[in-house]
Amino acid sequence: CCSGGGSCRQAVTDAPDFDASADAETLYNAMKGIGSDKEAILDLVTGRSNAQRQEIVQAYKSSYGKDLIDDLKYELTGHFERLIVSLMRPQAYHDAKEIHDGAGTDEKCLIEVLASRNNQQIHDLVEAYKDAYDSDIEEDVTGETSGHFKKMLVVLLQGTRDEPGVVHTDLIEEDAQVLFAAGEEQWGTEESIFIMLLGNRSFDHLQMVFDKYQEIAETSIEDSIKSELSGDFENLMLAVVQCIRSVPMYFAKRLYKSMKGLGTQDNTLIRIMICRSEIDMLDIRECFRMSYEKSLYNMIKEDTSGDYKRTLLCLIKQVFITIVSVMSSGTDEDVIIDIVANRSNEQRQEIRQAFKSILGRDLMKDLKSELSKNLERLIIGLMLTPAEFDAKMMRKAMEGAGTDEHALIEILVTRSNEEIHAMNAAYEDGEAYSKSMEDAIQSDTSGRFSQILTSLVQVPFIPSYCTSTKQRDIIWAELADACNEDSDDMEIKFMSILCTRSFPHLRRVFQEFVRCSNKDIEQIIKNEMSGDVKQAMYGIVRSVKNQPNYIAERLYKAMKCIGTDDRALIRIMVSRSEVDLFNVRKEFKETHDCSLHEFIQVETMVVSFHILRVE
Repeated sequence: CCSGGGSCRQAVTDAPDFDASADAETLYNAMKGIGSDKEAILDLVTGRSNAQRQEIVQAYKSSYGKDLIDDLKYELTGHFERLIVSLMRPQAYHDAKEIHDGAGTDEKCLIEVLASRNNQQIHDLVEAYKDAYDSDIEEDVTGETSGHFKKMLVVLLQGTRDEPGVVHTDLIEEDAQVLFAAGEEQWGTEESIFIMLLGNRSFDHLQMVFDKYQEIAETSIEDSIKSELSGDFENLMLAVVQCIRSVPMYFAKRLYKSMKGLGTQDNTLIRIMICRSEIDMLDIRECFRMSYEKSLYNMIKEDTSGDYKRTLLCLIKQVFITIVSVMSSGTDEDVIIDIVANRSNEQRQEIRQAFKSILGRDLMKDLKSELSKNLERLIIGLMLTPAEFDAKMMRKAMEGAGTDEHALIEILVTRSNEEIHAMNAAYEDGEAYSKSMEDAIQSDTSGRFSQILTSLVQVPFIPSYCTSTKQRDIIWAELADACNEDSDDMEIKFMSILCTRSFPHLRRVFQEFVRCSNKDIEQIIKNEMSGDVKQAMYGIVRSVKNQPNYIAERLYKAMKCIGTDDRALIRIMVSRSEVDLFNVRKEFKETHDCSLHEFIQVETMVVSFHILRVE
């Protein structure tokens, strides 16, 4: 997830083809008469950006002479009412109301808002507070707080922090030394140093200062604060440090705490969901998943109920609505590429499910109808689960007049036992597949090559811990003996070993084979075997020795000749993007003295390089 000073990704964006008057009429109709159409209200409100909602408020007053927020308050109830009404306020006014309503009683709210807002957001908050309550926020805050806690709040309310990207290189070590002297050496007299530095330096600068502080103090800045401070001042300083480290991670932790255990802290949940939906909600979701091995979407789904739950979920899945919008108003391929390439496969599956539940339509079918040939192949490939994609690629390699032996080999020699199992299951579950993958291979290939592929599909690999050193010695000796057999017997013995032993085990066998026989197994295969059998055996050995290098070589071959093998390029980019693409890129660069990113841009117009940029 993005850092405190990094660029972040929002979930809610401007709705296309926006018409404030039409939206105002929709809301009016949803509330007239007895009762109200809550579904229509939440769908419209969560489907618009905050700026668009302000236009709707004005259009509502112009058309009906009434205050939209007052009408919403009258028609709605409970947490749902608070959430919808809060969404209709400008963000600065919402912050102002949160602080005003919690003054003197909700220090956690005060800490969260002031620790996480940038300079402009602070300035807007100060103005909004003055306009809404005809009062000075600094005076109200200082009237309800005291000591160093009050001093730090006042500093934050000035909104004078150095802007993002401003780093005083010559002051990094000095600032770290000053913090160390003020903290570890003499806490109790120099808190003002901490307040001045942490309240005014940029996040980028302070991240470097914290690293240097760790070197000097041999402890983190957080641990120093925890050991020396207490109460609200400690909580405030820790919140500031956490935001400096990563604002999305800070809010992920706040959201988790708001829902864990018995009862939900609805005020905190609502405040964060509203204030971050147009800033960094997608990054918060990613931080949440990384930290708690659970999606924010599912935790909200389990912890809330009714229209309140539906509205919260809409705020974190507006990315799905964005896909709907760009496809319904003339497909914007760049937007689709950006959304899909910037999500993990797990997140893409959530998108598919949400698209179905919201619209009752199959996203895959919609994408197929909207996208051009190679882009459609790539995007659809990324939207499938890894097992679904592998099963599809296996079927594609065997359908039609010819068989793509290279694709069959590449897939089967690079997949783990678990991946093969999942691929087999996906192949059998596929509506278009009338037979098992093993049966399909046996029908479409023949001879020893068919036997090798069938053996790989049957997932016979024996874990390395099941073979002793003595057994490894026997196996390398069997390999050595096989080299003296005729070609048919050699192939049988090689197959019995290479297709049944784990990669770690085979690596040690190959090393022992070279040491004792002074022969390289790879060279023997090249010299003594031929055709598809040679390619399959060679693929296994290369994958055992250095799988990223093998994949890099497959990518190079897909692009080196006149005309790019787009199917191979897409297959590899999709299947390795969340496995080992970083290492594949490194091997490609070392082997061909050219970055994979540059090579793809030169050789093809396919958008695979977007995956490289976000991997």
